[in-house]
Amino acid sequence: MIGSSKPREQRKFRYSAPMHARQHFVHAHIDKALKAKLKIKKRAIQICKGDTVKVMSGANFGKSGKIIRVDMRKGFVYIDTIKRKTMKGKEYDVPISCSNVYITDLNLTDKIRAAILKVNVQQAPKEKAAELPHKELPTKIEENKKEVVLNGE
Repeated sequence: MIGSSKPREQRKFRYSAPMHARQHFVHAHIDKALKAKLKIKKRAIQICKGDTVKVMSGANFGKSGKIIRVDMRKGFVYIDTIKRKTMKGKEYDVPISCSNVYITDLNLTDKIRAAILKVNVQQAPKEKAAELPHKELPTKIEENKKEVVLNGE
């Protein structure tokens, strides 16, 4: 926690804070409808990958999308719908401060996060991997046993 009321000391704390303290800097307010639906009493929750957020200030005001990355070191989030182009035409994600967004939908596939919020866990859609046919190969031990049995007869 910040021990001083001096602005200089508070800035110094934020810039030199350890990572376990910086996770408190990436919290955002929750939409009122979502808060009532999930019966959450907290005003703000830590942002995590997969949450749907809406930008409330800045050049991207009003845009919404899913979080694709959270940078705790810098306090920025990256949203899938907000991109910029370089002069060469390459697209890159725009960093947006956590204080400029609010959460409109939560990613509740994480059991620990759902337990903290006291909400039921949602099952993540499982991607079906192509199953390869399994061949049963005799092991060397079984081959050796057969040889031993054959030699013993």
